[in-house]
Amino acid sequence: MEELGHPVFDCDNHYYEALDAFTRHLDPSLGPRCVQWCEIDGRRYHVVGGRVSRAVTNPTFDPVAKPGAMHDYFRGNPDQRNPLEFLQDREPIRASYRDRDARLAAMDEQGLQACWLFPTLGMLYEELLKDDPEAVCLTFRAFNRWVEEDWGFAYRDRIFAAPYLTLADVGWAVEELEWALDRGARTIVMRPAAPTTATGRCNPFEPAFDPFWARVNEAGITVVLHAGDSGGSSNGYAPDGFGATFQGGWKPSIKMFAIERAIFEFLLSLMFDNLFVRFPNLRIASVENGAEFLPDLFAKMRSMARKVPGWFPEDPVELFRRHVWINPFWEDDVNRIVEWMGDDRVIFGSDWPHIEGMPSPLDYVVELKELPAEARRRILFDNVSELNVLRP
Repeated sequence: MEELGHPVFDCDNHYYEALDAFTRHLDPSLGPRCVQWCEIDGRRYHVVGGRVSRAVTNPTFDPVAKPGAMHDYFRGNPDQRNPLEFLQDREPIRASYRDRDARLAAMDEQGLQACWLFPTLGMLYEELLKDDPEAVCLTFRAFNRWVEEDWGFAYRDRIFAAPYLTLADVGWAVEELEWALDRGARTIVMRPAAPTTATGRCNPFEPAFDPFWARVNEAGITVVLHAGDSGGSSNGYAPDGFGATFQGGWKPSIKMFAIERAIFEFLLSLMFDNLFVRFPNLRIASVENGAEFLPDLFAKMRSMARKVPGWFPEDPVELFRRHVWINPFWEDDVNRIVEWMGDDRVIFGSDWPHIEGMPSPLDYVVELKELPAEARRRILFDNVSELNVLRP
């Protein structure tokens, strides 16, 4: 921070969930519908909705691969290594992954003033429970109590953990939002996906969901759309379901683009339903979903504006830019993204300590070397700081 001349606010940090993160505040009798532990061949796994989840090789995270272990792979794999080789070096879980005071000490060493903090496993389990929407709500009500208890929503005004919200039940979502607002939440986090409700999968921008969006609009809290298991089908070209095991080694798959497809469809649907016209105080931050989809998104919005004259009250791209902030993948070309969105709508996130992120958050600074100092400050600090303050 001293070299930069300004503080840094990382919009994408993660914890590794405590062993009882999903169960501490859950009635044990609900475990079979929600989340339980099991042991198979000496390994511990979560049983989610009665099915063993193998989305993550070791959900205890002890031992765990080091932060940024796959950095070179996502840089383009210059040494042409098998992806599994990157994950062989593991270490005991660090205190900073589960303890907020240890995390503050790590942030001091890394040069971070503040961070948004998001789930790891928590971004995966709504999809696994989708056939039981009540279980989704029970699970994440318990989970959010753990988040608030272990991390807090604004700890020391530096660590800002986000409660996870689902629209599987819009009444539940409004109640949970009120609970989070009462406890000082600065953001809420959701997966970019159409929720499955008691009546089936629904467009989250239909009028039935307006009570939730209206309360978000009134409160002025930022909605973070974070990558996770959005449940998209591979239409037979690859096995469905989320997996972080890199099974198959070198073989490319369309699943590698599932994250970008999910956010593209969510944001395009949001625009087609004129959500920002109906609720003009909404602020949306897309985190860890990439950004290379933006030109196609803009082209389709403008194409529809021409085909359905009068549907949008103004240029939909300008409307989008006013309400949406983008955290690109670190390997994306940030200069192009600034051209598409403006430097006041791009936010820095390191994905620390995940394997696909940066070994250390400020390793990202070199990616901004071609931008003016004022633009770098906006991306590294000012823009996230603005989103972190409620705007009723």
